[in-house]
Amino acid sequence: MPDVESKTIVKFEFEKETKNSVRYKETPEEGKAPIIGSLYVQKWFAGSAKHIEVTLDKKD
Repeated sequence: MPDVESKTIVKFEFEKETKNSVRYKETPEEGKAPIIGSLYVQKWFAGSAKHIEVTLDKKD
């Protein structure tokens, strides 16, 4: 398994709206595989944001 930093910022861009949520698709760095893929965020929080970032912090 490759050595991966314990903290990673994953970037997403707007894909589409569903009834109660907004779907974002991951925009991985060039040459890297997606970590999460698609992410659904509730509309009350997402609002009209076209881009979001999620910080993943791996814990043992």
